[in-house]
Amino acid sequence: MSVLSAETVSLAFGGVQALVDVSVEARAGEIVGVIGPNGAGKTTLLNVISGMQRPDRGTVCLGDVPITGLRPSAIAALGVGRTFQSSQLFAGLTVLENVMTGLHLRGQTGLFQAALRTRAMRNEERNVAEAAHDALRYVGMEAFATRPGAALSFGQQRIVEIARALISKPKIVLLDEPAVGLSVNRVAELEHLLRRVRDEQGVTFVLIEHVIRLVMGVCDRVVVLNSGRKIADGTPAAIRGNAAVIEAYLGK
Repeated sequence: MSVLSAETVSLAFGGVQALVDVSVEARAGEIVGVIGPNGAGKTTLLNVISGMQRPDRGTVCLGDVPITGLRPSAIAALGVGRTFQSSQLFAGLTVLENVMTGLHLRGQTGLFQAALRTRAMRNEERNVAEAAHDALRYVGMEAFATRPGAALSFGQQRIVEIARALISKPKIVLLDEPAVGLSVNRVAELEHLLRRVRDEQGVTFVLIEHVIRLVMGVCDRVVVLNSGRKIADGTPAAIRGNAAVIEAYLGK
């Protein structure tokens, strides 16, 4: 069953065509990699899916629900998590508080209750903190809960961002270069984590990544973009042997 589908998506910035009739599908429990040279349109594709940019034409659906043109907050509330190329942690918050922000869309108390610190507000805050602790424990970062987000290494921040994306129990998570800043050993740990989340929580992943070792090791399917166009879509083994991909990206 398709969790996410983007059909013939196109988007231009001025006279530059960032995406040209790109179609991508992610099925339930699948890990889909999106690769390609710099400027291929990879991040633009994730921006369209997550609602940060609206396509000139084409549609995006979450299951059977069209989400094209919805606000990013509405798309997130429907079950789409997202991480970004650069760190998005709040420097003035602790690691735990940063992960807690991932549940802001599910809050039930209003501004009045928050201002008066009502019992409902205190209960909700305690529940969110417990969920954040659980998420950090799941990704192996609970020991850093009280540290400022800015005090972590860039690689550690990426793992915390994954915890924040997972806390709201999404159907699908879009990962933009999650292995940036990670050592070889940490990349192997990330590969294990993504498989574990997929297998235990049923989360579908779409990830952009330049660390080909990770893409070929963890992805069920790989989509290749070049100059805004999809030039290949298949298993890692098929992509390795695709002549157009070798010429455009992997190198001879």
